[in-house]
Amino acid sequence: MENHQIEKSKVQKLEDAIGYMDNSTVSRQIIKIPSGNITLFAFDEGEGLSVHSAPFDAFIQIIDGSVEITIGGVKHNLISGDFIIMPANIPHALKATKKFKMLLVMIKS
Repeated sequence: MENHQIEKSKVQKLEDAIGYMDNSTVSRQIIKIPSGNITLFAFDEGEGLSVHSAPFDAFIQIIDGSVEITIGGVKHNLISGDFIIMPANIPHALKATKKFKMLLVMIKS
């Protein structure tokens, strides 16, 4: 059985910590504590998240590939190495223009 826990005190590469799955979105929590969470995502090309909002700011860093992120009706095209902060309570959505991986960091107030 595969261990899905992230091993602590071990140097790792973000892009290797999650894999792609055809026609799917994959997520893997790295840290989840009451004050926030860090989650890795891998989206196949064409996959995405529909319009929604969150009660906290969210930091997104693109690890691989490219994505179109819409925040408050404004489209942003991000590629590997880019990051953006999605403000709390503002509708946002994303769609993979190519398969991509991202790191999501959400810190609660």
